[in-house]
Amino acid sequence: MLTSTFVHLAGIGPATERRLWQHGIRDWSTFLRESTLPGISAPRKALYDAQLLAAQDHLDRRNAVYFADCLHSRDHWRLYRTFGARALYLDIETTGISAQEGQVTIVGLYRNGRMSTLIRGESLSQERLQEELDRSDLLVTFFGSVFDIPFLQNQFRGLRVSIPHFDLCFASRRLGLQGGLKHLEQELDIPRAPDLREMDGWEAVRLWFQYRTGDEAALDRLVRYNAADTRNLEPLAELVYDRLVARYGPDAT
Repeated sequence: MLTSTFVHLAGIGPATERRLWQHGIRDWSTFLRESTLPGISAPRKALYDAQLLAAQDHLDRRNAVYFADCLHSRDHWRLYRTFGARALYLDIETTGISAQEGQVTIVGLYRNGRMSTLIRGESLSQERLQEELDRSDLLVTFFGSVFDIPFLQNQFRGLRVSIPHFDLCFASRRLGLQGGLKHLEQELDIPRAPDLREMDGWEAVRLWFQYRTGDEAALDRLVRYNAADTRNLEPLAELVYDRLVARYGPDAT
């Protein structure tokens, strides 16, 4: 999908991109091969050629940050198949208060089939978070652009999130899929352990404070809950991406 993308070019929006697809210009290489294109002047074509060659160079060098900068955040989903092998799936738990007053208690990180859990007072630190982000090409969350990342950046001043961000909440809404993560799991048949299905964020808050009184079993349950939230971002991302391609990609023209 990335090499079929033209909306990162100056002055090209979704309607023009779709017209290009309809005229058989379905990827960057086809665009570059054509000497003239309908509705695009020669100087503009030369400018676009240069921009596409630059984009191809950054793609060859696996520079995902370049595309985070030149694509609107709503189009970061287009990077999923290209950079998904180095995606970081992230989900946090908090003390349930605002980002200005509350605290991050748990950060779940999932990549390449491996789950890591960072716990406040133990393994959670700005340095560890920055390291995880810096070795990733794509961030995947659910509502993370509004909640998780602002909360983390308020808690850890100076935390840099420069990689593209595929927020599944807003991507799902573009497809008409409403509700939170657990509702979508049920609707899309994404499994979750039966004893975790009825849990929610407020239960996670209660478990944290229960753990702080010395209940280690409460922490174990909280970690399992967060891990389910974090791992299940991957199958949801696969389903959402495929549906977005089907609806908004070149084959939908």
